[in-house]
Amino acid sequence: MRKRHCIRASSIAACAGSLLLLLSLLPAQAVSLLSNAGFESDTNNENQTLFGWQSYGQNFYNEANPSVAHSGTNYLKLYQAFNGTVNYTGLYQDYISGPGATYSADGWAYTAGSDTMAGQNQAWIEISFRDAAGNVLALYRSTIVTTNSIATGQFPKNVWNDLRVTNQYDPNSYAVTNTVSTLVAPAGTFFVRYQLVLQGDANYSGGSVYFDDLNLVSTGGSPYGNYNITWSDEFNGTNINTNTWTFESGNGCPGNCGWGNNELEYYTARTNNAYVSGGFLHIVAQQEATNGFSYTSARMKSEGLFSCQYGRIEWRAQLPAGVGTWPALWMMGTNIANLGWPGCGEIDVMESNSTNTDMAQSSIHSGSDATAIYNFTDGNSTTNFHNYTLDWTTNAMLFYVDGHLFETQTSWGSSTSNAYPFPFNQPFFLLMNLAIGGNYVGNPSTGAINSGTVFPAQILVDYVRVYNLTPPLQLALKKNGNNQVIEWPGNIVCRLQSQTNLVSRGLGTNWQIQATSTNMFQFQLGQGDGYFRLISP
Repeated sequence: MRKRHCIRASSIAACAGSLLLLLSLLPAQAVSLLSNAGFESDTNNENQTLFGWQSYGQNFYNEANPSVAHSGTNYLKLYQAFNGTVNYTGLYQDYISGPGATYSADGWAYTAGSDTMAGQNQAWIEISFRDAAGNVLALYRSTIVTTNSIATGQFPKNVWNDLRVTNQYDPNSYAVTNTVSTLVAPAGTFFVRYQLVLQGDANYSGGSVYFDDLNLVSTGGSPYGNYNITWSDEFNGTNINTNTWTFESGNGCPGNCGWGNNELEYYTARTNNAYVSGGFLHIVAQQEATNGFSYTSARMKSEGLFSCQYGRIEWRAQLPAGVGTWPALWMMGTNIANLGWPGCGEIDVMESNSTNTDMAQSSIHSGSDATAIYNFTDGNSTTNFHNYTLDWTTNAMLFYVDGHLFETQTSWGSSTSNAYPFPFNQPFFLLMNLAIGGNYVGNPSTGAINSGTVFPAQILVDYVRVYNLTPPLQLALKKNGNNQVIEWPGNIVCRLQSQTNLVSRGLGTNWQIQATSTNMFQFQLGQGDGYFRLISP
């Protein structure tokens, strides 16, 4: 995610106190952020595999009937539980967000004349902004589908109706407080939840509602709000940065052969196992005999060079396919030398059994382990580039793929005598590796690996970034005697660029870098226009 902020200084006099905003953030996405928004990824409805969605309640069904669906073949059917109490059935999907981000949301809904909602049953679409622990900070809903709205024609039967989320609610009293056109993420937001709700009454009333073609669209600001990049490696040079990364070597022997997992590779620091080229880090596994092993690869780590404690940590990477290939992007506690594993803690932001490229997994290990699997939808797989993200706070860890939240951990134990939240309240360093064979991938034989994998196999890493809440990415301009001074927050990874010859005062292409390692630039301004902008990363 790249952010920009620009100003124009038109003269010395104007520079003394004026700022002109030319470009805020990159344009908002115009497509739905939801995955499987039309329920088309479930190709076998008997299995009711609603990829991308979390379900609750009893009666939710992915049905296939192109003559009924709003578009495509599939749609979702909801009806109540018939258990004699007020009950709730539905689906939800969580997407990464940040304070100040704005959205619009809607979805298509239908109630059939042959199965019309009855009694006190109700249905709606709901958007809520939540903190890291899942607490609701702001709440919005669509028009409520009731027997009254059906009878009065506000929600006609036998026709698809566009339910727009425009009503703001008090999240404590559930009273409507406002009608809005923009849904705004408040302070403290970590993610936004899109939710379908059917509230069933206690009287066993019948009827159902279908949903299809759902939309959650980013309309302004950045989905990350004021989470800005405070550290990154973009791998844009020609060499691996040895001030950040070092290498494991060997196979863990003696004492820990196979790195504790019966892995079959021998790690090296050679450039044919790890190198930077074309804007990517390449971590490469080779089928070659060395030191008694049949494969070589690389495991890079920032131990002793870089560590972080809390923040939003994100990798963008493309993974290999093949039997026995085990790529991982992960973190380990810096106190591993004193406590060992798992006492030091381990955070697997992403690991994958590349025999099955439809899934990625995230886990924590501390003596009390927890894990979850992300299932790709809409034809995607790990062999494409994806963003693998961890939100790490004092009391929660949230894991995402391409912004889709699929795992939240808010409690854990420790193999040591230290109390919660240990060990995940300590600094961690970063690791990246491509293992071959081992327990995680089912201990395939070398014969199965050689026949089921094309070597060399590689991970491509576009970047690794650490985000934190900071002051806004913003330029400030002030006068200092005969000089002008541009300032910006010093803890954001960004570059100041200048341009004096812009076509029609738009954004030109010949921007010149003025500063990369400071948060201040001083200059004398003559007559005419001068344009400056920050770019992050």
